[in-house]
Amino acid sequence: MLCNICNKNPATVHLTEIIDGQMSELHICEECARKKSQAMEQQFGLSDLLAGMADFDKPKDKTSVTAVSVKCPVCGLTYADFKKIGRLGCGECYNTFRKYLGPLLKRIHGSTQHTGKSPLLKSGKITRKKTDIQELRIRLNKAIESEAFEEAAKIRDQIKKISSEE
Repeated sequence: MLCNICNKNPATVHLTEIIDGQMSELHICEECARKKSQAMEQQFGLSDLLAGMADFDKPKDKTSVTAVSVKCPVCGLTYADFKKIGRLGCGECYNTFRKYLGPLLKRIHGSTQHTGKSPLLKSGKITRKKTDIQELRIRLNKAIESEAFEEAAKIRDQIKKISSEE
C-alpha cells in the first residue's frame, strides 16, 4: 500500500482521524508522518495540552480565581502565564504553585509521587536501587538496635554493594 499523501513510498504508519465527527483512515509513509507530526505539534503544543488539562472538568469557583492571581516571588510568573505557556519559570515556581500543580500532575502521571525508573541488572531483573537501599537501612538500624552486629555488618556490605553498582 502506498502513502495516501505522497503516493511514492510504502505506507508504514496508519492513522485514524476524527474530524467533525467523521472518521477517516490515513495510511502514510514515515516521512509524511514526521511532517504531519511537526505540523500538529505546532498547531497543538504542549502548552495547549497542559492548559487544557489544568482546567479540565473543573468548576469555576473562588479557588480557580485565586490560582490565576498567584505569582512566583522569584521570577514573577503567574499561574495564568503558566497555563498559557505550559512551562514554569524557575525552581521556586514548583513551591509557589504546588497546591495547583498536584492535581494536574496526578491527572497526567497518575500520581504525585515520583518513583523513577530502575536500571536492568546483568541478570535482567529489574530492581529499585533506592527502595532497596532504604529498606536495607531500616533493617540495619533494627539490627544495630537489637545488637545483632554480625547481621548489621552483612546488611552494611549489601548497601555498599548496591551503591557501588551505579
